[in-house]
Amino acid sequence: MVRTVSVTVAVLACGMAMAQQVPYIEEPPLRDVPADWFVIEGHEYESQEAFILSGNRCQTKELDEGTLVQVERDLDEFTKLLEDTSSLRPAGSVVVDVWFHVINRGTGISNGDIPQSQIDAQMAVLNNAFSGGTGGVDTPFRFVLAGVTRTTNSTWYTMSGGSTAERNAKTALRRGNARTLNLYSCSPGGGVLGWATFPSSYNSNPTNDGVVILYSSVPGGTAAPYNLGDTGTHEVGHWLGLYHTFQGGCNGQGDYVNDTPAEKSAAFGCPTGRDTCRNKPGLDPIRNFMDYTDDACMYEFTTLQAERMDALCQQYRGL
Repeated sequence: MVRTVSVTVAVLACGMAMAQQVPYIEEPPLRDVPADWFVIEGHEYESQEAFILSGNRCQTKELDEGTLVQVERDLDEFTKLLEDTSSLRPAGSVVVDVWFHVINRGTGISNGDIPQSQIDAQMAVLNNAFSGGTGGVDTPFRFVLAGVTRTTNSTWYTMSGGSTAERNAKTALRRGNARTLNLYSCSPGGGVLGWATFPSSYNSNPTNDGVVILYSSVPGGTAAPYNLGDTGTHEVGHWLGLYHTFQGGCNGQGDYVNDTPAEKSAAFGCPTGRDTCRNKPGLDPIRNFMDYTDDACMYEFTTLQAERMDALCQQYRGL
């Protein structure tokens, strides 16, 4: 806290010395952050677990129960219309145009104005992840950079999900249609890494559609251990229709994908051998892009996740 005190000083008025009270601002001492605290983009947490529990790892809003049920009902009806519901479209057959919107507060990387080299690196990470290049299944999706916009706006730069700033930024910057991925980089308040919208949400609010990521989460950024580009991968997974692997905990429908083992809660770090649902088969899917582990720990989408993304994007995005 900044403390104000009064100090008596001598001043000369009309040739006479007079005492006068003037305020003196005592600056707060520099605060020592404990070495084991978790710091991301200048925001301090007592631990990495505290960061995860804060909800800032991913602020994608879960669909309400009624919408979840309706999406599954619609998806089931849609897949019955497909000639073969047990297989994916060919690997790499679905090309997604990407508009990358760089929102900054001034020039230079420290102000969020990431260079083209980091945008290209983020695109490479997406394609590597969705092509199975890191070890998971080869999905139908490939991503092509359609264009880049750069906007200096200090209000949009710190926008939060559902805010007026987000609405104004997306209204002004969005390009394309339901098949176009609009990816916004900025510095959301509180050290938030990102959020996204689901395919089923497009029709009701097309302007809001897209993915938002912390600018320093791209490859080469400073948001370690989330600076290898997989915040983008995770959020694009939501944009294509996937839920978190830990959604629903150990019981119920979970993430609606049968080849991702049940998981009680979000994992962080890289807790090899973690098993939070011992009454269910399989260890926690800590390597999955839709968990909360460090970028270096996650590397895969599963076959049924790919099938789910494929069907939902045909149904809701026309991809």
